[in-house]
Amino acid sequence: MFYLLHGEDEFTSREHLKTLRQKGDFGYNQDTYMGTEVDVKTVTITINTLPFLSEKRLVVIDGLPKKKRGETSNSAPEVAEPKAVAVTAKSGKAKKGKKASKANTRAGFEKELAEQVAAMPETTILVVLVEEALEASNPLLKAAETHGKVVQSTLPKGNALEQWINKRALKVDVKITPEATSLLTNFIGNNLRLLANELDKLATYVGKSATINVEDVRLLSAQVQEARIFDLTDALAQRNRKQALKLLHDLLSDGEPPLKLLSIITTQVRTLLLVKELAQKGMRGAQVASTLGMAPFIAEKALRQVHNFTPAQLEGAYRQLLSTDAGLKRSRLTPEMALDLLVVNFGD
Repeated sequence: MFYLLHGEDEFTSREHLKTLRQKGDFGYNQDTYMGTEVDVKTVTITINTLPFLSEKRLVVIDGLPKKKRGETSNSAPEVAEPKAVAVTAKSGKAKKGKKASKANTRAGFEKELAEQVAAMPETTILVVLVEEALEASNPLLKAAETHGKVVQSTLPKGNALEQWINKRALKVDVKITPEATSLLTNFIGNNLRLLANELDKLATYVGKSATINVEDVRLLSAQVQEARIFDLTDALAQRNRKQALKLLHDLLSDGEPPLKLLSIITTQVRTLLLVKELAQKGMRGAQVASTLGMAPFIAEKALRQVHNFTPAQLEGAYRQLLSTDAGLKRSRLTPEMALDLLVVNFGD
């Protein structure tokens, strides 16, 4: 049996893989290879090896080789091998010969692996997991349609995302109000792994068969609170002082300690300084996220925000935050008054 799990929704694909592992009695007959490192010969030997003390063998290939420059999904680029040097009998001079061969490409890997699927023993279950949607012409996709099963997972959006959250809540034996669902979708988006973690935490907090509400989400979800504070920074970046003051007072009303708010805002401004520097070097969202170790959606939002500031303005705002922090610790200002003044004068 051959399973091809592909699509941009890696969380759901890995959930399918987890289910397959739990259903089968594979014992010690489980092999996992990284597609970027393994060769087809090694995979072929493994899938043709009979299981030991179990009826089935599970072989998982996590990912595929990276595409080489100029390679398409249907063809592999011709790459010239090092020119061979031969000596002619007559002249004794070296003669260069030309020889071209297919490089060890992703297209070649996919084609060879697809050819092995049809000949696999019935005792083997092969799973290939790819965190991207494959084209209809892909040989692995065709092989799975003929000899196995294709599961394509796409990230839900809009109403589909809200339905996903409701179903996930039921799966962990709780319910969730529409307002709480909306809060999670607005501030976390379709990062399903993060949503699943937050729902697990919330379910543990409210208890079995209980209902998750907005107050629970605001209290327990650090991601939601961080995103709300990010919206405060966003309002400050847009010089929307009215909206910034409203967000600030909402957060304070929810019980957020002023010093904690100030600390998070300071951290975000420091992050904006770093993002601004990387953006000036030509880096994009994924590169910024990888370099600074942050979630991709936060990196994208930060990149949008930094366009509203010059480096000098960010540096000035950062110094202003440090000054406010020092003033609060010396108790020269009430926390609420200090934060109000910070919002009013931010970036000036």
